[in-house]
Order: sequence, then structure tokens, then C-alpha cells
Amino acid sequence: MPTVDVEAVLTRKQEGNSQQLNWRTSIVDLLKLLELDSSLNARKQLASELHYTGNTEDCAAMNVWLHREVMQKLAENGGKVPEGLKA
Repeated sequence: MPTVDVEAVLTRKQEGNSQQLNWRTSIVDLLKLLELDSSLNARKQLASELHYTGNTEDCAAMNVWLHREVMQKLAENGGKVPEGLKA
């Protein structure tokens, strides 16, 4: 299976996007860049699907965990993700 350079793909998408999105640290911005639902309910659903065990009412902690977990999942599934972005 070929490796996908996640950083390069997302950087190219960012260059073509009129919004200034910080996908490297923000799960909300990452989801927006990927044109996915970034609402709180959608993030809570994603957290549930990824087996988040923390309090989903603590949005900041959940968001940080989600971002790291998504990057880790990308890496586990053939994505080349910079070390600093993985869990």
C-alpha cells in the first residue's frame, strides 16, 4: 500500500482554501479543511467512535485528544504524519 504524505495533502488543501485554518493543532480546523462537520455534536460522535474515555463536556481536552487520535489513525492506515502531530 502506498504511503500518503498527510502533511503535503493538507497543506495543498489549505493553499486552495480562503479560510486561515490551523489544521496542525485544531480538530475543528482540520475537519473544516476536509469539508466535514466540525460541530460539537459531530466531534462528540467522533470521540465516541474512537473510544474517548474522557468527559465530552470538557471540549478543550476532547478536542486535543481527537486531533492526536485522528493523526494517529491516519498514520496507522498508511499516512505519513509528522511525529509532532501523532499521539
